[in-house]
Amino acid sequence: MLTRRHLIATAVAAPAILRFGTGTAHAATTLKISHQFPGGTIDKGDFRDRLCRMFAAEVAKRSNGDIAAEIYPNSSLIKTNAQFSAMRKGALDISLYPMPYAGGELPETNIGLMPGLVTTYDQGLRWKKEPVGKALTDFLADKGIILLTWVWQAGGVASRSKPIVAPEDAKGMKVRGGSREMDMVLQTAGASVLSVPSNEIYAAMQTGACDAGITSSTSLISFRLEEVAKSLTSGAGASYWFMLEPLMMSKAIFDKLPKNQQDILLTVGTELEAFGRKGAQDDDVEVAKVYEKAGAKVSALDAATVGKWRDIARDTAWKDYGAKTATAANLLKLATDVAA
Repeated sequence: MLTRRHLIATAVAAPAILRFGTGTAHAATTLKISHQFPGGTIDKGDFRDRLCRMFAAEVAKRSNGDIAAEIYPNSSLIKTNAQFSAMRKGALDISLYPMPYAGGELPETNIGLMPGLVTTYDQGLRWKKEPVGKALTDFLADKGIILLTWVWQAGGVASRSKPIVAPEDAKGMKVRGGSREMDMVLQTAGASVLSVPSNEIYAAMQTGACDAGITSSTSLISFRLEEVAKSLTSGAGASYWFMLEPLMMSKAIFDKLPKNQQDILLTVGTELEAFGRKGAQDDDVEVAKVYEKAGAKVSALDAATVGKWRDIARDTAWKDYGAKTATAANLLKLATDVAA
């Protein structure tokens, strides 16, 4: 298992390993890891970037330099929405990617942000070992994607004006929801919607293209939305918005690797899931402090309010999703069997 001392020791050694390998005669396999989030270091910054760097360093160490990795934050290698398709084609190796961003290409992936379906971290992370996890993993593998690290994130709402806590608060506002299904719920509540990736919410709010953005606690911090927001609704205590943002890999690239290297990638990916959960939950708490310091009004969700959002979602988004394909219907059924 990965320990803090182990990771720090690995981090110190990693630059030499990643750059030069181990000096053996054969060349290292170099994997490119892309994501849309701000870049940092292995021990400071957005935990999603840190997770990618920890993954790269640990894989390099355990493979004795046979697997090298390069990190490309801020969508600097490939634009955000194009990363999933690039992995399916074998043009990108690995990405930490919000799964529902692929919904336009594969509508089944919108199960990764189905309002009110996942309401706790325990529930979301249990998917991996439940039938829904096997069904989702098999579906993605068939479409050319391997899941390495399961990462769930709760979300909240940053607003330029009044808080959006209950569904009725959204009426008349322009809101970024994060998925087609979340947009359906917002529209039922009387809002208009805007579809942009989380790294574009700041500009949309700054220019007035949208009044509020729903995104993960980490993105609410990393993209500095407190600079353009007067209100925050925190998902720390309860949330109807849980996003599946796994570290995923191109199956075409994965299948070309020898079995021992595949095993290293899968093992390290699994071991980092605890770090992913802690990073997300720490930011659920930290986000309120950041927004309070900036002068924003902070509101909290409770179970009853989450229930109001879920009721709308069950009658609209869930039904619409389940009618898309037989796979979507099966995923939804299996997911509803996993209790909160």
